[in-house]
Amino acid sequence: MTEPSHLTAVRESYDTVAADYARLVKEPAELDPVSRAMLAAFAELVRPLGPVADLGCGPGKVTAHLAALGVQVFGVDVSPRMIELARAAYPEVRFTVGSMTALEIGGGELGGILAYYTTHHTPPQWLPTVFAEFHRALAPGGRLMLAGHVGNGEHLRPTRAYGDHPVSYESHLLPPDRIAELLQQAGLVVTTRVVQEPEGEAKRQAGTFLAYKP
Repeated sequence: MTEPSHLTAVRESYDTVAADYARLVKEPAELDPVSRAMLAAFAELVRPLGPVADLGCGPGKVTAHLAALGVQVFGVDVSPRMIELARAAYPEVRFTVGSMTALEIGGGELGGILAYYTTHHTPPQWLPTVFAEFHRALAPGGRLMLAGHVGNGEHLRPTRAYGDHPVSYESHLLPPDRIAELLQQAGLVVTTRVVQEPEGEAKRQAGTFLAYKP
């Protein structure tokens, strides 16, 4: 099957920026208090539930943070270069190359899924496919935490990023209500929504959603 063009763009772009991305992106301990608290809450929810997939894990910083909080977690990313960096930095954690549009995970295998600042690169018409994969892979009672940039439907096409490298990915900043609606249409029950306004270095709204599979 032909790969969707947005996945090719994300893979090639993050392979290109990987080293500078890993250098420039904050450690989880350096995040704002609300973001740290949401990750801690997610860790508490999923610790007793079994394996957790960090989808779009990048260089593995958040994956390793969850592991340090006692979560049985592994990382998945579409960028082979990001996975190389993650394995080198955190050899005690499992990392694999893969796509959230077609997870190589059996149905009902996961106690949790983290999608941390990853789904905004997915065109809106593909989100039902992605969220259906989340639902399929989660066990009943399994938890999802999705966090990322939100907005009023803006479609961003940056040409350079992270150390001024060329990139071809795009970002789609959907309203929080629309993201929650799509999650619910996929069969997930949204329990928490937190929207943070831009503050300090942040330039855009951020939304965090907690949900579970009934």
